[in-house]
Amino acid sequence: MEERPDDRPDLPPHLRPEAREDGRGLWPVRIEDATLSAGGRRLLDGLSFALPAGGVTALMGPNGAGKSLALRMLAGLIRPDSGAVRWGAGETPIKGAVALVFQRPVLLRRSTAGNIDHALAIAGVPRRERAARRAGLLALAGLERLADRPARALSGGEAQRLALARALAARPRLLLLDEPTASLDPAAVAAIEDLARRIVAGGATVLLVTHDAGQARRLADRALFMHAGRIVEDAPAARLLAAPRSPQAQAYLAGRLLV
Repeated sequence: MEERPDDRPDLPPHLRPEAREDGRGLWPVRIEDATLSAGGRRLLDGLSFALPAGGVTALMGPNGAGKSLALRMLAGLIRPDSGAVRWGAGETPIKGAVALVFQRPVLLRRSTAGNIDHALAIAGVPRRERAARRAGLLALAGLERLADRPARALSGGEAQRLALARALAARPRLLLLDEPTASLDPAAVAAIEDLARRIVAGGATVLLVTHDAGQARRLADRALFMHAGRIVEDAPAARLLAAPRSPQAQAYLAGRLLV
């Protein structure tokens, strides 16, 4: 059974989002009138939204709406055909300020601790600081007793907690979570949600893609509803989930098929 790390520590100062003295602020992060096409299909169609600092924003919508593409765009992995993505005043992401966690974590053929060590090295953490940072991340994710276990032998929930811990290696200010609890059992979902709350309490901002209205209700301050490559509703999460105003969100939350 998946262990829920309720007694795990909050983020200590050396794991909290890092304020970089690079002359650039990150906020707001925004996508402006972005379009993207592939194979003759319009995947994003005038997508626009902004993320201010703090809290959790849930990004919801049917499969194929473009949610994962939006996250990849915010992570700097893809660029729009037209429109813009802006991180503060710049059009290039600030190194280490944004981290993306995929629905299915891709783990290295190393131990649990080794995966975190690799992430710390990639983030440029000095070697003398890595042991303390690794220990802190393992404790935060409730993985201390699994430090020496091969990462690919972890359960689904443990692997996702490792992916989250690994994403925190660079002390990002914006964490993008793409359906992090899909296919997990209830105990594993609770553990991931608990970890997400600790991350936000430590000062990070989270954009969460989820199909789970209950999860959005538990975690999010704000909700965006996406359909056919654009945002059709943007509201406080509690209001959107209880009384959606767009026909698309109404249909989706009522369990009706959207085309």
